[in-house]
Amino acid sequence: MPATSLVQDPHSLQTNREKVLEVAIGREVRAFRRKQEITVAELSATTGLSIGMLSKIENGNTSPSLTTLQTLANALAIPLTAFFRGFEETRMAVHTKSGEGVELERAGTRANHQYNLLGHIGANSSGVIVEPYLITLSDQADIFPTFQHGGIETIYMLEGEVDYRHGDEVYPLKPGDTLFFDADAPHGPEVLVKLPARYLSIISYPQSS
Repeated sequence: MPATSLVQDPHSLQTNREKVLEVAIGREVRAFRRKQEITVAELSATTGLSIGMLSKIENGNTSPSLTTLQTLANALAIPLTAFFRGFEETRMAVHTKSGEGVELERAGTRANHQYNLLGHIGANSSGVIVEPYLITLSDQADIFPTFQHGGIETIYMLEGEVDYRHGDEVYPLKPGDTLFFDADAPHGPEVLVKLPARYLSIISYPQSS
């Protein structure tokens, strides 16, 4: 696969707490403005703040004064504290020890497809829900290549071998292989080549507004 330029640096360190606050405030200003279908130019005319200053605020490139924030809050008809909600939200982490995943039945689950949910975080500031599963297929597992749901799914093969269908294509998956795909297309294990088989299935989709 050709090298791709990624936007985010997973190893970057954010040590400037003030900068984090600026970004959080800017994100909220932009969200409220867009929700009310107000352009930057219109907000500039209402508040007396320049378009350039509003752009810097929304992009987190400046630290607005309380007076400026109050002016924006008045123009958007929201409480001043609304600008800080993204900064104050609790950032969660879920630690699931080996063997403690929640075994469950998912829609479309067939006989002897064991699903263990490894963790779950509900509504959060990212706007994305992620569901990580450990899936085990036993010797008696049914084949079921027609799962279909919203979001993006990543499969990482841990043990065994399966031929996995996605749409019109079939991919032979062996330990260490990864399959990353749009989950809206029909998909699922079509041929159970070597059992037992275990793989991680990580599904991500936008949370409901």
